[in-house]
Amino acid sequence: MSKIVIRTVSTDDANEICKICNEDLGYSCNSSLVMEKIKNINVYREAVYVALVDEIVVGFIHIERYDVLFLETMANILGLAVKATYRNNGIGKKLIHAAEEWAVKNNIKAMRLNSGISRKVAHNFYRHLGYNFEKEQIRFEKLL
Repeated sequence: MSKIVIRTVSTDDANEICKICNEDLGYSCNSSLVMEKIKNINVYREAVYVALVDEIVVGFIHIERYDVLFLETMANILGLAVKATYRNNGIGKKLIHAAEEWAVKNNIKAMRLNSGISRKVAHNFYRHLGYNFEKEQIRFEKLL
């Protein structure tokens, strides 16, 4: 495989990120919304990195500063995905490392993430990188 490049996201990446969300995560995604979200990234609070192979976006990670009153500040991984055809090549690991470096640069000492109960392969991936299972939760949502 060609060299893997990790860089900060740009609005030009919106379509490929949306494809990854649709095809590899199973989420309904709108490229225009992704582009607007990229344009409005608050660099104090969040970061998005993309992984490229042969100048094609094949993965991304979105992280944010996570603050609650009762815990030290953490970094929260909001989204991580790699195209299925590029998995098992170290791309996810490189994206995680980019997120961890962002956290360290921002004086954040802990990372957290949520992963769907059915994503067993992802759970093994996170454990392999030193992430420990903390608790099971049920997520609630209400449309307003």
